Amino acid sequence: MRPAVQTAFETLTSDDDGRVCKDISDKACKEQPANFLRHAAALGLSKAADGLADPKLVLAWLMTHLGAPAGLVGLLVPVREAGALLPQLFTAARIRAMGQRKWAWVGAAVGQGIGAAIILLAALTLSGVTGGLVILAGLALVALSRSVASVAYKDVLGKTIAKTRRGTVTGLAGSGAAAVTLGFAAVLMVFSDARVVIVLVALGLAALAWAAAAGIFAGLSEERGATDGGANGWRAAIENLRYLREDPQLARFILARGLLTSTALAPPYLVVMASGAGGAALEGLGALVAASALAGLVSSYFWGRLADISARKVLILTGLTGAVALALALGFNAAGLAQTIWALPLALFALALSHQGVRLGRSTYLVDMAPQDRRAIYTAISNTVIGVVLLASGIFGALAALAGPQATLTLFALMAITGAWVAYGLTELAEA
Repeated sequence: MRPAVQTAFETLTSDDDGRVCKDISDKACKEQPANFLRHAAALGLSKAADGLADPKLVLAWLMTHLGAPAGLVGLLVPVREAGALLPQLFTAARIRAMGQRKWAWVGAAVGQGIGAAIILLAALTLSGVTGGLVILAGLALVALSRSVASVAYKDVLGKTIAKTRRGTVTGLAGSGAAAVTLGFAAVLMVFSDARVVIVLVALGLAALAWAAAAGIFAGLSEERGATDGGANGWRAAIENLRYLREDPQLARFILARGLLTSTALAPPYLVVMASGAGGAALEGLGALVAASALAGLVSSYFWGRLADISARKVLILTGLTGAVALALALGFNAAGLAQTIWALPLALFALALSHQGVRLGRSTYLVDMAPQDRRAIYTAISNTVIGVVLLASGIFGALAALAGPQATLTLFALMAITGAWVAYGLTELAEA
């Protein structure tokens, strides 16, 4: 198996010498080809499960179908984002106390699978308010588990994959997951009359995918790392915030990332502007999922390879791309083209391309920027601050929407281009 693994690794990384490593140990370098494939498979399954149980589209449609109140449907994204990001500042130190952090990711994957199973059971047996509340509870478990996975993953990635391969492995996983989600979207569009059954099957597959990801990641070869600084609780969390003051590049990175959240927040307002009716979006569930998945499929590997060259430039380019996509959507609307069959998918596709790049660029830049002994802490600080920003931006976006979706999208376009400007001032790490 070793020659086959080595060949696959070299093919996927376009590398003639897979043993070249920059900032990992000799033992980790030797195990890198097999670890690379495990990373790609486990992360790809996890990302595919995310697409099959997407709160913004799939779960919103499901809760509406079950007759859950609109107020509960509106809590899906806040529960997902806040639950995934806000706890991280308080869990980083505990994860730091683990010699092998892969087990935190494995447990988190199991937790996400259980959460998806809870959502599926609620959809099969409940309806109305009760069904909506149980689905939110399942999503909360998924989100909390994801918060642990996010902190642990970047630290494990930094220990097991060399600096110039990290963007590639995450990009490869994203492309594979996008292909799965695209297939899901195609099935939804072709068999639209069986949409309920398809969504239920997708939730079951998501639970199984997370379970399989846990098993694959458990086989990862990870050396035991330093466990000092593993104290937990409010004191450790507050102390960790000092890095925002002590490391200006971390603070600037978080500011850029916060501004680039506009690429994640804008899509619902594109739908509002184009359709003007909530039901239209639900009828086009397959098309919306397809637009997002196709963007991930064609761009994840590209963004990942570019991130290995310069993650800073990826953040700059994606900010500019997001601003252009939103400006294009606003132009279509002003010209009376927003209701056409091609305008909305084109705008959503361009915006999804941008958001995919933001996700890959920010992940790669943070891992490369953070000192090896503070990766988990830097990840937790960044994600917790962004969790607050997302909640605040969501509330602010809702208020701005009172002035109309055009005003909100204009605001998000300005955020995106400002994010590109802030990213321009980041230190270039590619040559470091």
